[in-house]
Amino acid sequence: MLTPGWNLDVVPADSAEGTRVFRSTVLFNNHFDTPPVVHLGLTGFDIDHRDSGRLSIRATEITATSFVAEIATWRDTRVYSAGFSWLALGA
Repeated sequence: MLTPGWNLDVVPADSAEGTRVFRSTVLFNNHFDTPPVVHLGLTGFDIDHRDSGRLSIRATEITATSFVAEIATWRDTRVYSAGFSWLALGA
């Protein structure tokens, strides 16, 4: 079952339309005093074997309590799943 809102497995009619992005908010168990530095690491993915493997991941909207992980693909790549780990470093 896909995560609600997952949109990386459907190629738009005009695949030159641009990047498709899935966003997921990650909440920290313990709050930081200031926004930490967040590192993401790709731990796995499932991409259709007929497609080029186009996949990127980044942390955005970093606050003392959370961040948003953005997983993206583009053109005609179909991504059925992607996993990541993260590490937040703060003072």
